[in-house]
Amino acid sequence: MANKPKQLTKKTLDKDLDKLTFVEDASKFVLRSLVAPGLAVLFLGMVMLFAGVYVFDQPDAVLIIAASALAAYMALNIGANDVTNNVGAAVGARAISMAGALMMAAVFEILGATIAGGAVTQTIASGIVAREVIPDANTLAWLMMAALTAAALWINLATWLNAPVSTTHSMVGAVLGAGIAATGFDLVNWETIGMIVVSWIVSPVLGALIAIFFLYILKETIIYRENKIAAANRWVPILVAIMVGSFATYIILQTANINHIPIAWAAPLGLAAGFASWLAARPLIARQSIGLENRNDSLRKLFRLPLIFSAALLSFAHGANDVSNAIGPLSAIVHVVMESRDVAEMVTVPFWVMAIGALGISVGLLLFGPRLIRIVGEQITKLNPMRAYCVALSAAVTVIVASWLGLPVSSTHIAVGAVFGVGFFREWYTRHSRRRIEYMRQKSGNFDIAEPEDRNPDETRRRYLVRRSHLMTIGAAWVITVPISAALAAVLYWIMFALFI
Repeated sequence: MANKPKQLTKKTLDKDLDKLTFVEDASKFVLRSLVAPGLAVLFLGMVMLFAGVYVFDQPDAVLIIAASALAAYMALNIGANDVTNNVGAAVGARAISMAGALMMAAVFEILGATIAGGAVTQTIASGIVAREVIPDANTLAWLMMAALTAAALWINLATWLNAPVSTTHSMVGAVLGAGIAATGFDLVNWETIGMIVVSWIVSPVLGALIAIFFLYILKETIIYRENKIAAANRWVPILVAIMVGSFATYIILQTANINHIPIAWAAPLGLAAGFASWLAARPLIARQSIGLENRNDSLRKLFRLPLIFSAALLSFAHGANDVSNAIGPLSAIVHVVMESRDVAEMVTVPFWVMAIGALGISVGLLLFGPRLIRIVGEQITKLNPMRAYCVALSAAVTVIVASWLGLPVSSTHIAVGAVFGVGFFREWYTRHSRRRIEYMRQKSGNFDIAEPEDRNPDETRRRYLVRRSHLMTIGAAWVITVPISAALAAVLYWIMFALFI
């Protein structure tokens, strides 16, 4: 009996120590989760100091500094949500590590934004609303402030909900909503709105169809051929040439106002770049294929470097195109406050404004990107380097086709649509391809493998390769993006008008 109190004391002490350990672990977890937001706040503070150096002697310096912080916040959200589409496929296919993808995308986003980002900023800064309807410079400045705040908040919420949405559509909706709140419906360009609605449908469908086309070519000409390596030596250089030619054409079109190359030369120069890459890829693929076994794993190795290269080029193109969603409104504010009070005059983009957008996108990707990279690259459908390459190639070709059609497209819609297209096509191909059935019979020696029409419907459902829940969530987020951002921007403008104007 004398030992009983000691045993009870020891048990009580052990329980107390366990509780303390649990509290310590929980504290570490909470602190770890606060590191990224803390660094983001530090970045916003540095941006405000950076902007202050340029505008400290201006009468409305506080307004510009606040707008710079909002633009940086918007850029952080673009990096967290939108850039994931560029590298998600490569990460999901295990072609590159998460850390490597983040660093690569950050570098190429900065290059794309600083080298070619100025040409597309005009659309956001002065092309969405009829600026001649806006009465004065103060109204335009606060309209853009409300739009920046609303778009950034919506994208932040979508990222938290694991929904990859279009930052372009978010900003377009926000500018329209704030503009309507400021001056009414007279400034709305309904033709632009109609084109955006069309792009909701066309962008993902076109991305899916083109990805399906390339995956079908891969399956028919390489994957289910008796000699895979020989087929890959013949077709992989052709696919690389299509990718390089498409990207070269896209970048020439995006930078036509800067590089002074006539738009008519874009296609010939793209063809020349594609042909040069075909010549370079043939010996490279031939050397890589030496000693490889006639297996799909060998094909994955041959597609690894082209996939990484395509992800880098996608990041460059995205930086050139989507940085405007962060710096377009800021450029408009800087223009009417520092340069000219004429709201209808053409907006210029100072380099320090461009730097805020470029750095903000990369910082947002590094701090918050991994979660949505996993959604796009891993959780919608399983990707290997070949399927992921079809997604990246589809994104390039779709941008070119949409540009020819004059459609405003979203890189988010294209990439996610391509991922879904690849997944649904694999389901269809698994059920209906006679070439695959014959290949599997010969490979296994089992000629009793069921024809597609003989399969059990329950077995077919079990083999679904796309998570339907993500389709519904992402589709719903796309549909409501413009209305939500527009309504939020209108409310914020009315609040700002009541407080500051």
